[in-house]
Amino acid sequence: MKRIAVESSNLASVGYDEATKTLEIQFHSGGIYQYDDVEKEIYEALMSAESKGRYFMSMIRGAYSYGRVR
Repeated sequence: MKRIAVESSNLASVGYDEATKTLEIQFHSGGIYQYDDVEKEIYEALMSAESKGRYFMSMIRGAYSYGRVR
């Protein structure tokens, strides 16, 4: 999945597949995770959030099933 680099102290890059509603996040620690059934509005809100790390922690982490890609 193609990811876009983001300005964040926690997140390195973010990608989204609208067809499968899969959100993919690479963290600065090196881990890459895919989150399932994420609405496009959540992805768009993440990308426009002033603090992407804070948005991730409050709206995505713990709210969606996920798997580690790498």
